[in-house]
Amino acid sequence: MPNVSDIYMEIKAHPFNSLGDYIYADIISFYKGQWIFSKHKERTTWETQGGHIENGETPLDAAKRELYEEAGAVDYDIEPLCDYWVYAELEGKVLTGNGQVYFAIVRTLANIPETSEMEKICLFDTPPNNLTYPAYYTEVFPLALEKLKTTIKGK
Repeated sequence: MPNVSDIYMEIKAHPFNSLGDYIYADIISFYKGQWIFSKHKERTTWETQGGHIENGETPLDAAKRELYEEAGAVDYDIEPLCDYWVYAELEGKVLTGNGQVYFAIVRTLANIPETSEMEKICLFDTPPNNLTYPAYYTEVFPLALEKLKTTIKGK
């Protein structure tokens, strides 16, 4: 598996539902006052939940599936956050495409399924320093912080 320093990535956030042709669905999740980050079994870094949209899934369906598979979330509120375009170079391959990001307030966590590619989750007050995709957090995480502030004000 490549080191994070071996990944080149550009990412640009866009208003939700503005890009189309989505291939990724991601979730930035919050639980009992802390951010949920997942650690992949083959990496030493942390990431939010997300992945490819499978055939027949909507981006929201994929986000809900990934939130369960990668964090064990079983009860939550989830809402749109933004779209993004990504360009990445990884192991000699170029990956590009559009994704949608959702924001989730999780009420109940269960165990991560044994079939998950994630080893574990951890709760953080702020994003950890050793992130799998640092450019993603620079571009998208500020939007999640704003969403959290408006969500808390609205309650």
